[in-house]
This record gives sequence, C-alpha cells and structure tokens, in this order.
Amino acid sequence: MGFTMGLNLVLLMAMVATNILSLYHLSTTVQSPKAPPPARPRPPPPPAPHHTLHHQPPHAPPAPLPALRRRRQPRPAIPSDLLLHSQLAPIASACHGYPDLLHRNVIWAKYSCKSFSCLNHYNPTLGFDTSHESSKFTTYKSELDLPVLQLLQIAKSAGSVLRLGIDIGGGTGTFAATMKMHNVTVVTTTMNLGAPYNEAAALRGLVPLHVPLQQRLPMFDGAVDLVRCGHAVNRWIPETVLEFMLFDIDRVLRGGGYLWLDHFFGKGVSIEKVYKPLIGKLGYKKVKWATANKTDSSGLKNGEVYLTALLQKPVTK
Repeated sequence: MGFTMGLNLVLLMAMVATNILSLYHLSTTVQSPKAPPPARPRPPPPPAPHHTLHHQPPHAPPAPLPALRRRRQPRPAIPSDLLLHSQLAPIASACHGYPDLLHRNVIWAKYSCKSFSCLNHYNPTLGFDTSHESSKFTTYKSELDLPVLQLLQIAKSAGSVLRLGIDIGGGTGTFAATMKMHNVTVVTTTMNLGAPYNEAAALRGLVPLHVPLQQRLPMFDGAVDLVRCGHAVNRWIPETVLEFMLFDIDRVLRGGGYLWLDHFFGKGVSIEKVYKPLIGKLGYKKVKWATANKTDSSGLKNGEVYLTALLQKPVTK
C-alpha cells in the first residue's frame, strides 16, 4: 500500500509539471508575433551609360553652357514697314513690343510690289502713305468731307451714342484707327485686291474682316451704331448687289444708328434717278447730303459725281 501511494504521488507531480510546461509554451506563442519572412534582396542598380561615365565622372560639376546660349539673344529690329502703320494706330503698342512676331508677316509673292514702301511710291492714295492717311478723317476740305469730330458732335447733339461700327471697304483701317482714339471700336471689311490690306490692318493692331461686298455682314441684327461705306462702294457694284448690301446694313444697324456713304461716286444722272431712290427705300433721316463733280480723269471722262451722305435710322424702325 505504501508503494502504491508513492507511485500515485509521482504520477501526480509529473502531470502537474506537464501542464505547467504546456501553459508556458502557449503563452510564449500568443505574446510573440510571427516573424515576417526575410525580405528579398534588391537588385543592384543598372550601370550608368558608358558615355556618362566616360565623359563626366561622378561628382563632377556640370559642364558650362556654350557661350552662344549664355548670351541673351538680341531682339530683332522693328520692321520699317511696321513703323508706317503703328504711327497711325493708337492701339498698336503691342506690335511694337513684339516685333519678332511681325517679321515676314506679309507674303509678297503674289504682288508686283514687295514692300509697303513700293506701294507708296507708285500710288500714295492706296492707304499705305502716312502723310496722306494721318489727316484723312481729321480735316475739312470740302462739303464731301465729314471729320470724325464733326461726326461725334452730330451724334452727341442727337443723343445718340457711338460705340461699335463697321467700315465697309476700309482699306488699311485708317478710319478704325482714328475712331479708336475716341473710344469707338470699328472693324474693317477689306479685300486683298492688288495689295495686302488685311495684313496691313492687322499690323496696326486693328481687326480686318475678309468679307466681299456681296456677302452678308457677320454681325447680329441691330448690333452696331455706325456703318461707313468707303471708296470701294461705288457705281461699279451691280444695283441688285448694292440694294442687298444696303438692306443688310439696315439689318445690323440699331435704331438711331448712322449710315455714312463716304465719297460714293456714280454718273450724275444715275445719282438722281437710280441711287437716290434706292437709298430712299431705307426711310432714313438725311443728316447730310452733299454732291460734287469727280474731277479726276475717270470722273471727267464718264461724267461722274461724288456723293457723301450721313443718314440716321429711325429709332422706331
């Protein structure tokens, strides 16, 4: 019996020791996180290109820029032809500031003259001569003239405001440049007939519209305050085309706006029998109506007469 009790005691002590070891092992497993797998070794960086190693060793200072790149490029001189037009336009200062954008702006290949100076030499009245253009709309020489200051005074007296305008057949845009001095914006319709009129107007900082006379004006109804018809509008236009143009002008003019026929010319008998009734269809008020003989060789040969008319569209129309 003594032996049996001793054996049981030994077995009990062994069981207790086994449980203690199991608990110790379990607590160690829970408290200690599983170690992450070993990271893969990074591949070595690729070798530098052979030419870099050969021409520029590591840690060497950067090579200096070539002398040509370090020197500031000189700004190109303002073309002399540009100076001709920027003297006339009050909004051409941007053209002066960026002359490099204006070199070779005109493609002269299709013209007999290859510069504005050449055009001035053969015909100073084309619109490229500074001395002629600068006083074109500022002086009064005859009843056919309507200086800009007088035009503005007429509008002011009638309580009408001039803000936006169209110059039909305006050549190089001299009228638009003159009106801009008085805070009136005018766009110019013109064609490159024998000379780069569109490019010349653009070089002056103005807005040229390449629009033929038989095309509708690219303006919304009743959007402008003034329409001027320049020297391009004359008796060479077929009557049906002229009638279409007059009624399209009526479409874009607001009530109280002005139509200015500036030195329109035709045969004397046609002025009275054809053009006066055609213009009268508009029902505009005659503010100015002046005629005079056209005294150049063509005018004397064909019995032509100049007409300058300033007409006001009724407000209620």
